[in-house]
Amino acid sequence: MNLEQEIASRYSCVKCRNNVVYIKRIATTGTGLSRIFDIEHNVFIACSCTRCSYTEFYNPEFLEGKDNLTNILDLLFG
Repeated sequence: MNLEQEIASRYSCVKCRNNVVYIKRIATTGTGLSRIFDIEHNVFIACSCTRCSYTEFYNPEFLEGKDNLTNILDLLFG
């Protein structure tokens, strides 16, 4: 199971408690030269509630870099 599927299976919106989420990876620029040259090296996972549109961003490098992904997702989504 990949990271997006794992998040979707455990998702619960913190505002409205909806369990359906839209997930997309996005890339953003940083500061300094990367911003001037439009180098998008920061990647995040955006999780948007399909009911109220509340959106949270997660750093996949942090989530994927941990030894026990299940424990981290339990911490984030209860």
